[in-house]
Amino acid sequence: MPLRDILVHLDSSPRTAERLALAVHLAKRSDARLAGVFAQCANAYRVGVVTVWPPESYTLAANASREQFQAAVAGLPNTEWIDLNRGSDHEIVHHMTEAARHYDLAILGQDDEDAPRIVPRELIEQLIVESGRPVLVVPYAGHFSDAGARPLVAWTEARSAARALNDALALIQPNAKVTAVSMGTGTAPEKLSAERIGVHLKAHGLQTGIEYMLVTEVGVMDTLLNLAADKASDLIVMGAFGGYGYPVLSRGSGTRYMLRHMTAPCLFSH
Repeated sequence: MPLRDILVHLDSSPRTAERLALAVHLAKRSDARLAGVFAQCANAYRVGVVTVWPPESYTLAANASREQFQAAVAGLPNTEWIDLNRGSDHEIVHHMTEAARHYDLAILGQDDEDAPRIVPRELIEQLIVESGRPVLVVPYAGHFSDAGARPLVAWTEARSAARALNDALALIQPNAKVTAVSMGTGTAPEKLSAERIGVHLKAHGLQTGIEYMLVTEVGVMDTLLNLAADKASDLIVMGAFGGYGYPVLSRGSGTRYMLRHMTAPCLFSH
């Protein structure tokens, strides 16, 4: 099913412009509705014994976000800017998760641990796990004008990997060159599964090459990122918090590592 309704998270960080531009491009490409949701941390202020919300700093940031969004989506026929109007970590995570459930895809920005914190650290993980929707995370460094022409799919015999691949089909371009990476211990059933995934992707009209990666390798996520660089991949697709059966990585460690070190937009599904 094609993308028809996209959510992009907005805040006052400089990288908002990058993920907003990518969201606009994807909306144009898919003829989709685009909603921008402004959400960032802020504290209410007190006037005597009265707590006042929102503070002026939040209002100014929200107004600037609305102007930025309206300028970016000029020409799109169906758009909406939404102020989440929440400032605490718990409220932002809760309401963003609820909002994401009403869209085909949520687009967020990678957390930059060296930048001032203006969104909850756990926001991306919670949306991946709890929203029931695929989440596209845009790196905090680099320029990404499109996604889905040269996707790299991390494949394993896991529910989350199958879900991610299915979700990604709406993002993958019709003439894409797909690399499917079989991540396992190299058994015959795993190789057969990878071949079947190749057949499945070809049924969608996609050129597909199969690579094999042993999960006993040290630094398997780094190896995956290196392969993505070698293939000039503009999209990495992976099931999230599924463990991938790694003997050396605890459940979810691979996902968290990718969230910290991604070098291309990553589509996560749980």
